Amino acid sequence: MLPADYHMHTHNSGDSDAPMKDMIESSIQRGLKEICFTEHLDYDYPEFEDLPLGTFDLDYKAYHDEYLLYKEKYKGQIKINFGVEVGMQPHIAQKNLDFVKDGDFDFVIASVHLIDKRDPFYGGFWDTDSVENNFKRYFELTLENIKLFNDFDVLGHLDYLARYVPEGDTTYSYQRFKEQIDEILLYLIEHDKGLDFNSKALSYGDSFSTNPCPDALKRYHELGGRIITFGADAHNPEKVGVKFEEAVEIAKACGFTEYYTFDKRKPIAHKL
Repeated sequence: MLPADYHMHTHNSGDSDAPMKDMIESSIQRGLKEICFTEHLDYDYPEFEDLPLGTFDLDYKAYHDEYLLYKEKYKGQIKINFGVEVGMQPHIAQKNLDFVKDGDFDFVIASVHLIDKRDPFYGGFWDTDSVENNFKRYFELTLENIKLFNDFDVLGHLDYLARYVPEGDTTYSYQRFKEQIDEILLYLIEHDKGLDFNSKALSYGDSFSTNPCPDALKRYHELGGRIITFGADAHNPEKVGVKFEEAVEIAKACGFTEYYTFDKRKPIAHKL
């Protein structure tokens, strides 16, 4: 049986137009028994190309109302939980803390999508500095952010930048940034935080990996980390649970025998 998909987006996120109903139906068809919606909240996200200012300012009420409607409608067919993916930046840490405190969430992902107001998803990001320096800055910001915004359950897609490096670039590896990554992992473990084991990039092709990469996930386990959730990071129904079979095998090879879901922010272990 596939693990629960604990990272997915619908039209309530600024970068998706997927109906919530379609994401649920796809999850059922994939054989999933549990999912958690994790809509984007990225305050002070800069204007990029076709994304106007405020694109990722989540409408909590609209999202929550729709969630409650479908949770009841699909009761008995699939368990549906209510989450959020919080985009971290140092200067909005308190605003993010207030949002999470005021919400009725089962699960909170904390992610770094911006490096000094720059998004690696968009062209031109890699022109401003070397790939190595961009990774160093990303990991530096990740550690700073999780110390400032500490009301989360898992860190989202660690080594996210690796999805978008220039084609053919081989700069990134766990070993190359071991010191910075270990500092992040140790902080997570010390504060009972987990990792979002994100399978999205596996669907990009053979040269792509999970986020975090297997070596970083293995290191998390070696250091004593046990809390992982599985997430396909789907923004459309076709990508729900994508590459989960492969991701499960990777997690097992890294030493994991359990994965986690969350109810009202409380972790629940399941056999992998």
